Amino acid sequence: MHEYSVMTQIVDSILAEADKRKANKVEEVDLELGEYTLLGDEQLKFAYELMSKDTILEGSKLNIRHLKGKIKCTSCDYEGPVLIAEDSPHRMVPILTCPKCSGIAQITEGRECLVRNIRMVVPDV
Repeated sequence: MHEYSVMTQIVDSILAEADKRKANKVEEVDLELGEYTLLGDEQLKFAYELMSKDTILEGSKLNIRHLKGKIKCTSCDYEGPVLIAEDSPHRMVPILTCPKCSGIAQITEGRECLVRNIRMVVPDV
């Protein structure tokens, strides 16, 4: 369950940011997740809930927004999504070949795991 180790880093960074701003409470966190991270929403939310206990994150909402992945072909310069048939055995972990020329493709987008926004309560300055 690599979601737990990923969420440990995310929670640590949120708490560090909240500490910098002397926040009293974190209300909401927006996370952007690329489709090729292979991270599960439910596992991430469960880990977030566990790690939030007894911190200023407890009771906050974790929003996960999914980002589509893109590839670039090294042969024909195709750029775009991986095309996977619904009944393909490679639906979860696609084989990255160009849908145009079957050449080798590289991931250009879809590996992101970013905290995009943190809504927190900070004291008046």
